Amino acid sequence: MIRLFKHYIPHAVILLWLVDLILLVGASELSWRIRISQIGSDLGLIEDRAWSHAGFAAMMATAMISVGVYGTDSLRSLRFAAARLLVAISLGVIALSFLDFVLASEKFWRSTLAYSMALALLLLILNRLVIGGLLGTAAFRRRVLVLGAGNRAQRLRVLGDKPESGFVIVGYIGMSESQPVVEEAIPRSAIHNLNRYVENLGVSEVVLALEERRNALPLKDLLRVKTAGVHVNEFSSFLERETGRVDLDTVNPSWLIFSDGFSSGRMFSSAAKRVFDVTASAALLIVTLPVILLFALLVKLDSKGPAFFRQKRVGLFGQNFDVIKLRSMRTDAEADGAKWASKDDPRVTRIGKFIRKVRIDELPQAWSVLKGEMSFVGPRPERPEFVADLEDQLPYYAERHMVKPGITGWAQINYPYGASIEDSRHKLEYDLYYAKNYTPFLDLLIILQTLRVVLWHEGAR
Repeated sequence: MIRLFKHYIPHAVILLWLVDLILLVGASELSWRIRISQIGSDLGLIEDRAWSHAGFAAMMATAMISVGVYGTDSLRSLRFAAARLLVAISLGVIALSFLDFVLASEKFWRSTLAYSMALALLLLILNRLVIGGLLGTAAFRRRVLVLGAGNRAQRLRVLGDKPESGFVIVGYIGMSESQPVVEEAIPRSAIHNLNRYVENLGVSEVVLALEERRNALPLKDLLRVKTAGVHVNEFSSFLERETGRVDLDTVNPSWLIFSDGFSSGRMFSSAAKRVFDVTASAALLIVTLPVILLFALLVKLDSKGPAFFRQKRVGLFGQNFDVIKLRSMRTDAEADGAKWASKDDPRVTRIGKFIRKVRIDELPQAWSVLKGEMSFVGPRPERPEFVADLEDQLPYYAERHMVKPGITGWAQINYPYGASIEDSRHKLEYDLYYAKNYTPFLDLLIILQTLRVVLWHEGAR
Protein backbone atom coordinates (compact mmCIF):
# COMPACT_ATOMS: atom_id res chain seq x y z
CA MET A 1 0.00 0.00 0.00
CA ILE A 2 0.98 3.62 -0.50
CA ARG A 3 0.71 5.92 2.50
CA LEU A 4 -0.69 9.24 1.36
CA PHE A 5 -1.11 11.90 4.05
CA LYS A 6 -1.12 9.21 6.79
CA HIS A 7 -3.84 7.20 5.03
CA TYR A 8 -3.06 3.93 3.26
CA ILE A 9 -4.29 3.39 -0.30
CA PRO A 10 -3.78 0.03 -2.07
CA HIS A 11 -1.33 -0.01 -4.97
CA ALA A 12 -4.02 -1.60 -7.13
CA VAL A 13 -6.36 1.35 -6.58
CA ILE A 14 -3.61 3.90 -7.32
CA LEU A 15 -2.64 2.11 -10.54
CA LEU A 16 -6.23 1.72 -11.68
CA TRP A 17 -6.95 5.39 -10.89
CA LEU A 18 -3.88 6.62 -12.83
CA VAL A 19 -4.80 4.55 -15.90
CA ASP A 20 -8.38 5.84 -15.60
CA LEU A 21 -7.09 9.44 -15.68
CA ILE A 22 -5.11 8.76 -18.84
CA LEU A 23 -8.12 7.13 -20.48
CA LEU A 24 -10.39 10.03 -19.47
CA VAL A 25 -8.03 12.52 -21.09
CA GLY A 26 -7.90 10.27 -24.15
CA ALA A 27 -11.70 10.05 -24.32
CA SER A 28 -11.97 13.84 -24.12
CA GLU A 29 -9.45 14.33 -26.91
CA LEU A 30 -11.00 11.64 -29.11
CA SER A 31 -14.48 13.13 -28.69
CA TRP A 32 -13.10 16.55 -29.69
CA ARG A 33 -11.55 15.08 -32.86
CA ILE A 34 -14.78 13.28 -33.77
CA ARG A 35 -16.85 16.45 -33.41
CA ILE A 36 -14.35 18.60 -35.30
CA SER A 37 -14.31 16.14 -38.19
CA GLN A 38 -18.13 16.23 -38.31
CA ILE A 39 -18.34 20.02 -38.60
CA GLY A 40 -15.25 20.30 -40.80
CA SER A 41 -13.47 22.82 -38.59
CA ASP A 42 -9.79 23.29 -37.84
CA LEU A 43 -8.52 20.88 -35.18
CA GLY A 44 -6.09 23.36 -33.63
CA LEU A 45 -3.28 22.65 -31.19
CA ILE A 46 -3.80 20.13 -28.43
CA GLU A 47 -2.26 22.62 -25.99
CA ASP A 48 -5.25 24.91 -26.54
CA ARG A 49 -7.64 22.34 -25.11
CA ALA A 50 -5.36 20.84 -22.46
CA TRP A 51 -7.24 22.59 -19.64
CA SER A 52 -10.54 21.29 -20.95
CA HIS A 53 -9.22 17.73 -20.99
CA ALA A 54 -7.77 18.14 -17.50
CA GLY A 55 -11.04 19.58 -16.21
CA PHE A 56 -13.02 16.72 -17.72
CA ALA A 57 -10.70 14.08 -16.25
CA ALA A 58 -10.62 15.75 -12.82
CA MET A 59 -14.41 16.07 -12.60
CA MET A 60 -14.97 12.47 -13.70
CA ALA A 61 -12.33 11.14 -11.30
CA THR A 62 -13.89 13.08 -8.42
CA ALA A 63 -17.34 11.71 -9.26
CA MET A 64 -15.93 8.19 -9.49
CA ILE A 65 -14.37 8.44 -6.03
CA SER A 66 -17.62 9.88 -4.66
CA VAL A 67 -19.87 7.04 -5.80
CA GLY A 68 -17.50 4.24 -4.80
CA VAL A 69 -16.00 3.20 -8.12
CA TYR A 70 -12.76 2.30 -6.31
CA GLY A 71 -14.44 0.45 -3.46
CA THR A 72 -13.88 -3.24 -2.82
CA ASP A 73 -17.21 -4.29 -4.38
CA SER A 74 -16.40 -2.44 -7.60
CA LEU A 75 -12.91 -3.93 -7.77
CA ARG A 76 -14.17 -7.52 -7.65
CA SER A 77 -17.42 -7.22 -9.64
CA LEU A 78 -17.47 -5.88 -13.19
CA ARG A 79 -21.26 -5.52 -13.17
CA PHE A 80 -21.12 -3.54 -9.94
CA ALA A 81 -18.30 -1.38 -11.33
CA ALA A 82 -20.15 -0.70 -14.60
CA ALA A 83 -23.25 0.49 -12.72
CA ARG A 84 -21.19 2.83 -10.52
CA LEU A 85 -19.23 4.10 -13.54
CA LEU A 86 -22.43 4.98 -15.36
CA VAL A 87 -23.71 6.95 -12.37
CA ALA A 88 -20.36 8.67 -11.83
CA ILE A 89 -19.90 9.73 -15.45
CA SER A 90 -23.51 10.93 -15.67
CA LEU A 91 -23.08 13.05 -12.53
CA GLY A 92 -19.76 14.37 -13.83
CA VAL A 93 -21.27 15.43 -17.15
CA ILE A 94 -24.17 17.16 -15.37
CA ALA A 95 -21.70 19.00 -13.13
CA LEU A 96 -19.55 20.10 -16.07
CA SER A 97 -22.59 21.28 -18.00
CA PHE A 98 -23.73 23.31 -14.98
CA LEU A 99 -20.29 24.86 -14.49
CA ASP A 100 -20.05 25.70 -18.18
CA PHE A 101 -23.44 27.43 -17.97
CA VAL A 102 -22.62 29.36 -14.78
CA LEU A 103 -19.23 30.52 -16.06
CA ALA A 104 -20.67 31.38 -19.49
CA SER A 105 -17.91 29.30 -21.04
CA GLU A 106 -17.77 27.30 -24.25
CA LYS A 107 -15.11 24.82 -23.24
CA PHE A 108 -17.48 21.86 -22.90
CA TRP A 109 -19.77 21.53 -25.89
CA ARG A 110 -22.84 19.38 -25.35
CA SER A 111 -21.91 17.22 -28.34
CA THR A 112 -18.35 16.59 -27.17
CA LEU A 113 -19.58 15.85 -23.66
CA ALA A 114 -21.99 13.28 -25.07
CA TYR A 115 -19.20 11.62 -27.04
CA SER A 116 -16.84 11.82 -24.05
CA MET A 117 -19.43 10.20 -21.81
CA ALA A 118 -19.88 7.21 -24.12
CA LEU A 119 -16.17 6.81 -24.86
CA ALA A 120 -15.17 7.18 -21.20
CA LEU A 121 -17.67 4.53 -20.11
CA LEU A 122 -16.41 2.11 -22.78
CA LEU A 123 -12.71 2.71 -22.07
CA LEU A 124 -13.06 2.51 -18.28
CA ILE A 125 -14.96 -0.78 -18.48
CA LEU A 126 -12.28 -2.17 -20.80
CA ASN A 127 -9.68 -0.99 -18.31
CA ARG A 128 -11.34 -3.05 -15.61
CA LEU A 129 -11.46 -6.07 -17.86
CA VAL A 130 -7.73 -5.87 -18.58
CA ILE A 131 -5.93 -4.09 -15.72
CA GLY A 132 -8.58 -4.91 -13.12
CA GLY A 133 -8.36 -8.59 -13.96
CA LEU A 134 -4.58 -8.62 -13.65
CA LEU A 135 -4.62 -6.77 -10.33
CA GLY A 136 -6.58 -9.60 -8.73
CA THR A 137 -3.84 -12.15 -9.46
CA ALA A 138 -1.13 -13.09 -6.98
CA ALA A 139 1.51 -11.45 -9.20
CA PHE A 140 0.16 -8.01 -8.24
CA ARG A 141 -0.23 -8.73 -4.51
CA ARG A 142 2.37 -8.32 -1.76
CA ARG A 143 3.96 -11.57 -0.60
CA VAL A 144 3.61 -11.87 3.18
CA LEU A 145 5.27 -14.30 5.57
CA VAL A 146 3.49 -14.72 8.91
CA LEU A 147 5.45 -15.46 12.08
CA GLY A 148 2.91 -17.27 14.17
CA ALA A 149 0.45 -20.12 13.79
CA GLY A 150 -2.25 -19.30 16.31
CA ASN A 151 -5.53 -17.40 16.22
CA ARG A 152 -3.90 -14.20 14.98
CA ALA A 153 -2.33 -16.04 12.06
CA GLN A 154 -5.74 -17.54 11.27
CA ARG A 155 -7.27 -14.05 11.21
CA LEU A 156 -4.64 -12.99 8.68
CA ARG A 157 -5.45 -16.04 6.57
CA VAL A 158 -9.14 -15.10 6.47
CA LEU A 159 -8.24 -11.50 5.56
CA GLY A 160 -5.81 -12.58 2.85
CA ASP A 161 -8.34 -14.96 1.26
CA LYS A 162 -10.71 -12.10 0.46
CA PRO A 163 -10.80 -11.24 -3.27
CA GLU A 164 -10.07 -7.57 -2.60
CA SER A 165 -7.04 -8.33 -0.44
CA GLY A 166 -3.80 -6.66 -1.50
CA PHE A 167 -1.55 -9.41 -0.16
CA VAL A 168 -1.03 -13.15 -0.41
CA ILE A 169 0.37 -15.19 2.46
CA VAL A 170 3.22 -17.40 1.22
CA GLY A 171 3.90 -19.19 4.51
CA TYR A 172 3.39 -19.50 8.25
CA ILE A 173 6.11 -20.19 10.81
CA GLY A 174 5.18 -21.60 14.20
CA MET A 175 7.19 -19.76 16.83
CA SER A 176 6.13 -21.80 19.87
CA GLU A 177 5.67 -25.42 20.89
CA SER A 178 1.88 -25.09 21.32
CA GLN A 179 -0.57 -26.80 18.99
CA PRO A 180 -0.87 -24.64 15.82
CA VAL A 181 -4.24 -23.36 14.64
CA VAL A 182 -2.82 -23.05 11.11
CA GLU A 183 -1.93 -26.68 10.44
CA GLU A 184 0.47 -26.12 7.53
CA ALA A 185 2.71 -23.85 9.60
CA ILE A 186 6.40 -24.82 9.57
CA PRO A 187 8.11 -25.04 12.98
CA ARG A 188 10.82 -22.42 13.53
CA SER A 189 13.25 -25.18 14.43
CA ALA A 190 12.93 -26.61 10.89
CA ILE A 191 14.31 -23.42 9.33
CA HIS A 192 18.07 -23.05 9.61
CA ASN A 193 18.36 -19.53 8.20
CA LEU A 194 15.23 -17.36 8.39
CA ASN A 195 16.75 -14.57 6.30
CA ARG A 196 17.56 -16.96 3.46
CA TYR A 197 14.12 -18.57 3.77
CA VAL A 198 12.50 -15.14 3.37
CA GLU A 199 14.71 -14.43 0.36
CA ASN A 200 13.92 -17.74 -1.34
CA LEU A 201 10.15 -17.17 -1.00
CA GLY A 202 10.41 -13.66 -2.44
CA VAL A 203 8.77 -12.21 0.66
CA SER A 204 8.08 -8.46 0.65
CA GLU A 205 6.76 -8.23 4.21
CA VAL A 206 7.02 -10.20 7.45
CA VAL A 207 4.13 -9.88 9.93
CA LEU A 208 4.45 -10.76 13.62
CA ALA A 209 1.31 -12.63 14.63
CA LEU A 210 2.57 -14.01 17.92
CA GLU A 211 0.07 -14.89 20.61
CA GLU A 212 2.66 -14.39 23.34
CA ARG A 213 5.63 -12.16 22.52
CA ARG A 214 7.55 -12.73 25.75
CA ASN A 215 10.63 -14.88 25.07
CA ALA A 216 9.31 -15.58 21.54
CA LEU A 217 10.41 -12.48 19.61
CA PRO A 218 13.29 -13.51 17.29
CA LEU A 219 15.13 -10.17 17.44
CA LYS A 220 18.34 -11.30 15.70
CA ASP A 221 16.40 -12.89 12.82
CA LEU A 222 14.12 -9.88 12.45
CA LEU A 223 17.08 -7.51 12.40
CA ARG A 224 18.69 -9.44 9.56
CA VAL A 225 15.41 -9.57 7.64
CA LYS A 226 14.88 -5.83 8.16
CA THR A 227 18.41 -4.87 7.07
CA ALA A 228 17.97 -7.05 3.98
CA GLY A 229 15.24 -4.67 2.83
CA VAL A 230 12.13 -6.67 3.81
CA HIS A 231 9.44 -4.75 5.67
CA VAL A 232 8.70 -6.06 9.18
CA ASN A 233 5.30 -5.21 10.65
CA GLU A 234 3.47 -5.81 13.90
CA PHE A 235 0.05 -7.50 13.88
CA SER A 236 -2.08 -4.55 15.05
CA SER A 237 -0.35 -2.11 12.69
CA PHE A 238 -0.79 -4.52 9.78
CA LEU A 239 -4.52 -4.87 10.51
CA GLU A 240 -4.90 -1.10 10.82
CA ARG A 241 -3.31 -0.58 7.43
CA GLU A 242 -5.23 -3.35 5.65
CA THR A 243 -8.68 -2.74 7.15
CA GLY A 244 -8.75 1.01 7.84
CA ARG A 245 -9.66 0.49 11.49
CA VAL A 246 -8.01 0.00 14.87
CA ASP A 247 -8.57 -3.58 16.02
CA LEU A 248 -9.84 -3.46 19.62
CA ASP A 249 -9.18 -7.15 20.18
CA THR A 250 -5.41 -6.78 19.89
CA VAL A 251 -4.39 -3.19 20.66
CA ASN A 252 -3.08 -2.11 24.02
CA PRO A 253 -2.26 1.29 25.54
CA SER A 254 1.44 1.02 24.69
CA TRP A 255 0.65 0.43 21.00
CA LEU A 256 -1.59 3.50 20.92
CA ILE A 257 1.07 5.56 22.68
CA PHE A 258 4.10 4.55 20.62
CA SER A 259 2.58 3.93 17.18
CA ASP A 260 2.43 6.72 14.66
CA GLY A 261 -0.65 8.92 14.92
CA PHE A 262 -2.55 11.35 17.12
CA SER A 263 -0.15 14.04 15.89
CA SER A 264 -0.07 17.23 17.93
CA GLY A 265 1.03 19.30 14.92
CA ARG A 266 -2.52 19.97 13.79
CA MET A 267 -2.75 23.73 14.27
CA PHE A 268 -2.81 24.50 10.55
CA SER A 269 -5.06 21.53 9.76
CA SER A 270 -7.49 22.46 12.54
CA ALA A 271 -7.64 26.07 11.36
CA ALA A 272 -8.25 24.98 7.77
CA LYS A 273 -10.91 22.53 8.96
CA ARG A 274 -12.71 25.29 10.88
CA VAL A 275 -12.60 27.68 7.90
CA PHE A 276 -14.08 24.95 5.71
CA ASP A 277 -16.75 24.11 8.30
CA VAL A 278 -17.89 27.74 8.62
CA THR A 279 -17.92 28.35 4.86
CA ALA A 280 -19.57 25.05 3.92
CA SER A 281 -22.18 25.08 6.70
CA ALA A 282 -23.24 28.65 5.92
CA ALA A 283 -23.51 27.82 2.21
CA LEU A 284 -25.38 24.58 2.93
CA LEU A 285 -27.90 26.32 5.18
CA ILE A 286 -28.55 29.01 2.58
CA VAL A 287 -28.92 26.56 -0.32
CA THR A 288 -31.02 23.97 1.54
CA LEU A 289 -33.21 26.34 3.53
CA PRO A 290 -36.17 25.89 1.12
CA VAL A 291 -35.79 22.10 1.37
CA ILE A 292 -35.62 22.22 5.17
CA LEU A 293 -38.72 24.44 5.37
CA LEU A 294 -40.64 22.27 2.90
CA PHE A 295 -39.98 19.06 4.81
CA ALA A 296 -40.57 20.79 8.12
CA LEU A 297 -44.08 21.54 6.85
CA LEU A 298 -44.53 17.95 5.64
CA VAL A 299 -43.39 16.62 9.03
CA LYS A 300 -45.99 18.81 10.76
CA LEU A 301 -48.73 17.63 8.39
CA ASP A 302 -47.73 13.98 8.67
CA SER A 303 -47.78 13.65 12.46
CA LYS A 304 -48.50 15.65 15.57
CA GLY A 305 -45.65 17.49 17.22
CA PRO A 306 -42.89 19.95 16.33
CA ALA A 307 -41.11 19.82 12.98
CA PHE A 308 -37.69 19.96 14.67
CA PHE A 309 -36.39 18.31 17.77
CA ARG A 310 -33.42 18.92 20.02
CA GLN A 311 -31.44 16.13 21.60
CA LYS A 312 -28.47 16.10 23.95
CA ARG A 313 -25.31 14.66 22.45
CA VAL A 314 -21.75 14.26 23.72
CA GLY A 315 -19.24 16.40 21.87
CA LEU A 316 -15.59 17.42 22.04
CA PHE A 317 -13.87 16.54 25.34
CA GLY A 318 -17.10 14.94 26.59
CA GLN A 319 -19.05 18.21 26.69
CA ASN A 320 -22.79 18.00 26.03
CA PHE A 321 -24.52 20.07 23.36
CA ASP A 322 -27.93 20.17 21.66
CA VAL A 323 -28.18 18.73 18.16
CA ILE A 324 -31.07 19.90 15.94
CA LYS A 325 -32.69 17.57 13.39
CA LEU A 326 -35.93 17.30 11.48
CA ARG A 327 -38.21 15.05 13.50
CA SER A 328 -38.53 11.60 11.96
CA MET A 329 -40.16 9.73 14.87
CA ARG A 330 -43.38 10.05 16.81
CA THR A 331 -43.28 12.43 19.76
CA ASP A 332 -43.85 9.50 22.16
CA ALA A 333 -40.99 7.48 20.67
CA GLU A 334 -39.05 7.47 23.91
CA ALA A 335 -41.82 7.65 26.47
CA ASP A 336 -40.28 4.62 28.18
CA GLY A 337 -36.71 5.95 28.01
CA ALA A 338 -33.88 6.10 25.48
CA LYS A 339 -33.77 3.23 22.98
CA TRP A 340 -31.53 2.19 20.12
CA ALA A 341 -33.02 2.61 16.66
CA SER A 342 -33.87 -0.67 14.92
CA LYS A 343 -34.53 -1.89 11.42
CA ASP A 344 -38.05 -0.96 10.26
CA ASP A 345 -38.47 0.92 13.54
CA PRO A 346 -42.23 1.34 14.16
CA ARG A 347 -41.60 4.69 15.86
CA VAL A 348 -40.51 6.27 12.55
CA THR A 349 -43.21 8.27 10.75
CA ARG A 350 -44.04 7.97 7.05
CA ILE A 351 -42.17 11.15 6.15
CA GLY A 352 -39.48 10.15 8.63
CA LYS A 353 -38.64 7.01 6.64
CA PHE A 354 -37.98 9.10 3.54
CA ILE A 355 -35.98 11.90 5.13
CA ARG A 356 -33.82 9.34 6.95
CA LYS A 357 -33.05 7.47 3.74
CA VAL A 358 -31.92 10.59 1.88
CA ARG A 359 -30.42 12.17 5.02
CA ILE A 360 -32.59 15.31 4.82
CA ASP A 361 -33.21 15.06 8.55
CA GLU A 362 -29.48 15.73 9.07
CA LEU A 363 -29.45 19.09 7.25
CA PRO A 364 -30.29 21.28 10.30
CA GLN A 365 -27.13 19.97 11.95
CA ALA A 366 -25.23 22.42 9.75
CA TRP A 367 -26.27 24.99 12.37
CA SER A 368 -24.30 23.06 15.00
CA VAL A 369 -21.33 23.02 12.61
CA LEU A 370 -21.60 26.77 12.10
CA LYS A 371 -21.62 27.31 15.88
CA GLY A 372 -18.50 25.15 16.28
CA GLU A 373 -20.13 22.37 18.30
CA MET A 374 -19.71 19.93 15.42
CA SER A 375 -17.64 19.54 12.27
CA PHE A 376 -18.67 18.22 8.89
CA VAL A 377 -16.40 15.21 9.37
CA GLY A 378 -15.86 13.36 12.63
CA PRO A 379 -17.28 10.58 14.81
CA ARG A 380 -21.06 10.71 15.11
CA PRO A 381 -22.04 12.30 18.45
CA GLU A 382 -23.71 9.80 20.75
CA ARG A 383 -26.35 10.39 23.42
CA PRO A 384 -25.21 10.79 27.05
CA GLU A 385 -27.55 7.97 28.12
CA PHE A 386 -25.61 5.54 25.90
CA VAL A 387 -22.11 6.97 26.36
CA ALA A 388 -21.86 5.97 30.03
CA ASP A 389 -22.61 2.32 29.19
CA LEU A 390 -20.38 2.34 26.11
CA GLU A 391 -17.42 3.70 28.05
CA ASP A 392 -17.86 0.92 30.60
CA GLN A 393 -18.11 -1.85 28.00
CA LEU A 394 -15.79 -0.68 25.21
CA PRO A 395 -12.09 0.06 25.72
CA TYR A 396 -10.82 3.45 24.53
CA TYR A 397 -14.35 4.72 23.84
CA ALA A 398 -13.58 8.02 25.59
CA GLU A 399 -10.74 8.65 23.09
CA ARG A 400 -13.24 9.26 20.30
CA HIS A 401 -14.28 12.42 22.14
CA MET A 402 -10.81 13.90 21.62
CA VAL A 403 -11.91 15.04 18.15
CA LYS A 404 -14.94 17.12 17.30
CA PRO A 405 -18.03 15.08 16.31
CA GLY A 406 -19.26 15.28 12.73
CA ILE A 407 -22.26 14.94 10.45
CA THR A 408 -20.43 12.29 8.44
CA GLY A 409 -17.38 10.25 9.30
CA TRP A 410 -15.04 7.36 8.55
CA ALA A 411 -17.30 4.92 10.38
CA GLN A 412 -20.41 6.09 8.51
CA ILE A 413 -18.94 5.42 5.07
CA ASN A 414 -17.34 2.09 6.01
CA TYR A 415 -19.81 0.40 8.35
CA PRO A 416 -23.56 -0.08 7.83
CA TYR A 417 -25.92 1.56 10.27
CA GLY A 418 -26.15 -0.32 13.54
CA ALA A 419 -27.68 0.29 16.94
CA SER A 420 -26.19 -2.10 19.48
CA ILE A 421 -23.12 -2.49 21.67
CA GLU A 422 -21.49 -4.73 19.06
CA ASP A 423 -22.18 -2.23 16.27
CA SER A 424 -20.80 0.55 18.44
CA ARG A 425 -17.67 -1.51 18.95
CA HIS A 426 -17.12 -1.86 15.20
CA LYS A 427 -17.79 1.83 14.60
CA LEU A 428 -15.42 2.74 17.42
CA GLU A 429 -12.63 0.91 15.57
CA TYR A 430 -13.17 3.18 12.57
CA ASP A 431 -13.53 6.28 14.76
CA LEU A 432 -10.21 5.54 16.43
CA TYR A 433 -8.58 5.13 13.03
CA TYR A 434 -9.92 8.55 12.03
CA ALA A 435 -8.77 10.20 15.27
CA LYS A 436 -5.36 8.58 14.94
CA ASN A 437 -4.79 9.34 11.25
CA TYR A 438 -6.71 12.58 10.73
CA THR A 439 -5.58 14.84 7.89
CA PRO A 440 -7.53 17.20 5.58
CA PHE A 441 -6.95 14.61 2.84
CA LEU A 442 -8.85 11.98 4.83
CA ASP A 443 -11.64 14.52 5.43
CA LEU A 444 -11.85 15.12 1.68
CA LEU A 445 -12.13 11.39 0.97
CA ILE A 446 -14.90 11.03 3.54
CA ILE A 447 -16.86 14.02 2.20
CA LEU A 448 -16.61 12.70 -1.37
CA GLN A 449 -17.66 9.17 -0.43
CA THR A 450 -20.59 10.39 1.63
CA LEU A 451 -22.33 10.88 -1.72
CA ARG A 452 -22.11 7.10 -2.21
CA VAL A 453 -23.83 6.53 1.13
CA VAL A 454 -26.62 8.98 0.25
CA LEU A 455 -27.17 7.71 -3.30
CA TRP A 456 -27.43 4.05 -2.33
CA HIS A 457 -28.98 4.59 1.11
CA GLU A 458 -26.06 2.73 2.68
CA GLY A 459 -26.45 2.70 6.43
CA ALA A 460 -29.71 4.67 6.54
CA ARG A 461 -32.20 3.61 9.17
